[in-house]
Amino acid sequence: MQTLGNLINNEAVAGRSERHATVYNPATGEPRLYVSLSSADETREAIAAAQAAFDGWSKTPPLVRARVMFRFKELLEKRRDDVARLITSEHGKVFSDAQGEVTRGLEVVEFACGIPHLLKGEFSSNVGRDIDSNSLMQPLGVCVGITPFNFPAMVPLWMLPVAIACGNTFVLKPSEKDPSATMLLGELLAEAGLPAGVLNIVNGDKEAVDVL
Repeated sequence: MQTLGNLINNEAVAGRSERHATVYNPATGEPRLYVSLSSADETREAIAAAQAAFDGWSKTPPLVRARVMFRFKELLEKRRDDVARLITSEHGKVFSDAQGEVTRGLEVVEFACGIPHLLKGEFSSNVGRDIDSNSLMQPLGVCVGITPFNFPAMVPLWMLPVAIACGNTFVLKPSEKDPSATMLLGELLAEAGLPAGVLNIVNGDKEAVDVL
């Protein structure tokens, strides 16, 4: 049976901890695959990959980052049903509900496509006596998402597109109960041209979560 590992630097990486969990199909009760439970060291490697990618990605013009989001949006629309089927096979929600989940996530990707305008910042003169005010939008660094089992595509898509479009890098730990849809999202972002290390997906349990 297949064992799902991690996605580091846009590449599938097998788990090394020798620990795994079983992912079941709730409709039949049958096991679908195993998912590796990453060690603390494996989790730190994902963080290090994101940190290494941050300098280059944060200096990438917002327009270029938005173009990656546009390509990701196109790919996700084409693979929408594939993502929904993975949700159904591991979470158990009906196919139409899973399709709706992907649609809600796509709305955030569409929002992220407009990031060049949203990052412009503001300037106001004379907000007080001899005082001007300005705001400057800058990337923060490495961001982390630890997402629940009930929305394996929608919740990651609430986080990833905006954080990445703003110039941050990301480490995501999906639920070990239904990780396949989230992993497909990572593969689509790589296919869309996201540079290696900008998004890293670590499968695991409490050991990985505590490090993150």
